[in-house]
Amino acid sequence: MATRAITLTLLLSACLGPRPAPPATTAIAPPPAWRIALGPTQPIRADWWSAFGDPVLPGLVERALANNPDLGAAAARVEEARASERTARAALAPQVNAGLPAADARALNAFGIPTTNVTAQPAATVSYDLDLFGRLRAADAATRAQLLASEGARDAVRLGIASSVASGYITLRALDARLQVARDTLASRAEALRIARRRAETGYTSNLELHQAEGEYRATEQLVPQAELAISRQENALSLLLGDNPGPIARGLPLEALAPPTIPDGLPADLLRRRPDLYQAEQTLVATDRTLDSARAALLPNVSLTGSAGLILTTALANPVGVFSLGGSVLSPIFDGGRLRAQEDVAAARRDQAAFAYRKAALTAFREVDDSLAGVKRSAEQATAIAAQRDALAAALHNAANRYKAGYSSYLDQLDTQRGLLAAELSLVQVRADRLTAYVTLYQSFGGGWTEADAAAVQR
Repeated sequence: MATRAITLTLLLSACLGPRPAPPATTAIAPPPAWRIALGPTQPIRADWWSAFGDPVLPGLVERALANNPDLGAAAARVEEARASERTARAALAPQVNAGLPAADARALNAFGIPTTNVTAQPAATVSYDLDLFGRLRAADAATRAQLLASEGARDAVRLGIASSVASGYITLRALDARLQVARDTLASRAEALRIARRRAETGYTSNLELHQAEGEYRATEQLVPQAELAISRQENALSLLLGDNPGPIARGLPLEALAPPTIPDGLPADLLRRRPDLYQAEQTLVATDRTLDSARAALLPNVSLTGSAGLILTTALANPVGVFSLGGSVLSPIFDGGRLRAQEDVAAARRDQAAFAYRKAALTAFREVDDSLAGVKRSAEQATAIAAQRDALAAALHNAANRYKAGYSSYLDQLDTQRGLLAAELSLVQVRADRLTAYVTLYQSFGGGWTEADAAAVQR
């Protein structure tokens, strides 16, 4: 009998046809190495943002990870997925129900005498789907993978929030540096304006130089409120990331004192296990694959067992009567207009979509790492060049100012040098911020120290 059942199962499985394979173009081939290699490397620490050496930044990140509403919503989605997984797992267990129907009836008996009967029938029913072909087990595996995908999505949000706080804080310190440059330059312009006014009042020069100096002073003056406005907006943006109302943000080290961290280690192939968004895409692919298995199993017969036991209690009988029933059913689809086959095709198409999405996520990850490595290297080279330009222009301004005071050159020489120095100082602030932000992006693109073991520890 068992041999016949196994044979029948194999025959029915063969009727399903071959399992659709994912397209060959969804295969992932990581590059052998990164295009740019930068010096020594080290593993990523969990609190990688502490490597910048700022005493305030770690506290800001911790506040954001504790209070950010986006992370709270992502955690709620994980709980939703966990509840869905428990629902799917419950379908694998026997279902037991209890009932207590009761009735109070008044009728005439055969002799025309009215009688009243009170009847109650407590009973328990049990039903169990044998799931011979794994339809429910595949559905449970699909919800389990979707739960893991939601955990990966939560961890990706967490990494994004930490990176946004780090880059936002660097931007804030860069704006502080721009404000300081503007104020220092304004003080220098004020001194130049004072000298030009004195020279004009004594008749040593014309009012042209005075108006030029005043115009340059006003042009620099507007940079101060412009920087203050940008600082206020950046503080409000950081407050939103922290889950707080708009307000001031504490400061630590100045921009030029922030230390660039060490380059993370790892080959491109390692990246597939080091980013939560790739883990999310992978588990989404697994979920759609298991859903396809469940849709294929739905084409096969469904065998279930049922049973019930109870008592009949009535005033018409002196003693209760025990009743029971045992049964089973085999339900096999014969003709449904192609509905189940269409559902299988839908599941296969969704699995293919998830496979392409996973491949795209991997390719995007490879690109982001290479872009970040290039950003770190090129911004460092640019910072060196701009710093040298700033030093040269500062020396040139000193010479031009001395020559102007001694009457050997016109005010235009000093004015042009002042403008060039201001532009170089602002560019140097920006490129320093860009370099530090490139490190943040690099750590984020490497996964920020996330591992699959971390996700397993969280979900357990």
